[in-house]
Amino acid sequence: MPHRPPTHLQDTALRYFHEVVQCGSVSAASLRLHVASSAVSRQISGLEAQLGTALFERHARGMQPTAAGQILAELARRISLDAEQAIDAIHALDSLRAGLVRIATSDAFANELLPLACVAFQRRHPGLRFEVSMVPTLQVSAKLLAGEADIGLRFSMSPLKNIAVVHRQSAPVLAVLPPGHVLASQASLTLAELARHPLALPPAETAIRQMIDLACSRQGLQLDPVLTTNHAKTLLNFAVHGGGVTVSSEVGVRHMLAAGSLVARPLTDAGLDLRDIEVQTLAGRQLPAAAQAFLGLLVQELQALPSPR
Repeated sequence: MPHRPPTHLQDTALRYFHEVVQCGSVSAASLRLHVASSAVSRQISGLEAQLGTALFERHARGMQPTAAGQILAELARRISLDAEQAIDAIHALDSLRAGLVRIATSDAFANELLPLACVAFQRRHPGLRFEVSMVPTLQVSAKLLAGEADIGLRFSMSPLKNIAVVHRQSAPVLAVLPPGHVLASQASLTLAELARHPLALPPAETAIRQMIDLACSRQGLQLDPVLTTNHAKTLLNFAVHGGGVTVSSEVGVRHMLAAGSLVARPLTDAGLDLRDIEVQTLAGRQLPAAAQAFLGLLVQELQALPSPR
C-alpha cells in the first residue's frame, strides 16, 4: 500500500514561527500545533539567534511581528502555500480525483453563479471538495493575501498590490424592478428617475453604493432609500414583491431575470459602468491542480453570461 505524503513539508522552525504570527501568541500556536509551548519558544529563539534580530514584539496581549518578522512571515506563508500545492499535486497525480478548492467571494456571486459552477465541476471530478467563504468585497482579496483562499471572485474598480487578475469583465450597475413597475417600459433609466420611487439600496460602505452616491453628488441628487441592507437576496426580493426598485449587476440577478420575476434596465448616469468582475489569485503563486482546473471552468461560466443590457 503506498505511503501518503506528509501533511506538511515546511521546516519546523518556520512552521512554528508561522503559527505564532497567525495566532498572536506562543500558547495559542502550541495548541494548534499540538506541541508544548516551550518547544515553540525554542524554535522562535533559534530563528532569532540565527538571524541576529528580534522577530516579535512581546506585549501583555500577545506577540506582533517586527519589521524583520513581517519579512520572514511573508516567506513562511509562501512556503506553506507552495507545500500545500505540492502535496495536493502528489495526491492527485493520476487525475483530479482529490483535493480542496478554496474560494473567497462576495454576496452577488454566492447566490447562483458559484454554486452552479461548483456543481458542474464536482460532477466531472466527484472526489473534489469546495470551501466557499462569503465575505464583504474588500475582504475577498485579503483572504488571498493571507493564504486562506486559492481563488477570489469579486467586484473591483482599481488594481491591488500582490493580486493577479486572471479574468476581468465589465459589470455595470443596473436598475432592477418588477415587470409591472411604471418604469419597466423604459429602455434605460437614470438615478433621478429612480429617486422618485421607493428604493432599496446596499449600505454606504459598499462599493456599489459608493458609486451611486458619487454619481448622485455630481448631479446634486440625494437618494432616500426605504430599505438598506447588505444582503443581496433581501434587496431583490423587496423588488420582486413590489416594494420598489433596487440595483444589481447582471450576474447577481440573472436567475430572476430568466424566471421573469424581475427586469433590469441600464443606468445611463456617468460612472456607473466603471465596475468590473474580477477573478483573482495571489500574484506569483502556482495554484494546486484542482484549483487551477476549477479556475478555468469559472472563467468559462463568466464569459457565458449575457452582455449587460
